[in-house]
Amino acid sequence: MNYAEILHLMETDPVIRTLIEAPIPMRLGYVGLDGHPRAVPVSYIWNGKAFVLATPTGAYKVKALTAHPQVAFTVDTTTYTPLIMNVRGTASIEIRQGIPQEHIDASRRNIGDEARMEEWMRVKRESTSEMAVITIVPTHVVVCDFVTRFPPPRTVDYAHAYGAEQD
Repeated sequence: MNYAEILHLMETDPVIRTLIEAPIPMRLGYVGLDGHPRAVPVSYIWNGKAFVLATPTGAYKVKALTAHPQVAFTVDTTTYTPLIMNVRGTASIEIRQGIPQEHIDASRRNIGDEARMEEWMRVKRESTSEMAVITIVPTHVVVCDFVTRFPPPRTVDYAHAYGAEQD
């Protein structure tokens, strides 16, 4: 699947649209500086071209992603039947002054209540001078809804079935 096909899928697939519009955190997987895997839930947005999140500049993941920009993550539900989007991609990092709008938008989606959002903004502004904006360009997307799309059985050649290399 090439990037143009991924973008089309991201904008047209109803399962993906449900997942990226819901207040569900991304479960970001990356390689730590010690070579061991890490996973952390983060708030994010889809900007039409990439997944974007922000974090304090001193966060461990900023150093780790600078060294190892290849990531994988899932966005999924815990209800039956589950909806699952698995993504692999490449992260880039930009340091910005203040609170990036992407961070505000991602937080608003998760906080929900406008009164709580105002308090969050007040506290965040008092304690934040700059943030690292992490942009993840997707290179691979797999969607499972367990109704029309299932994970492939172990006997299926994953690369052939999905046009991608084996996980």
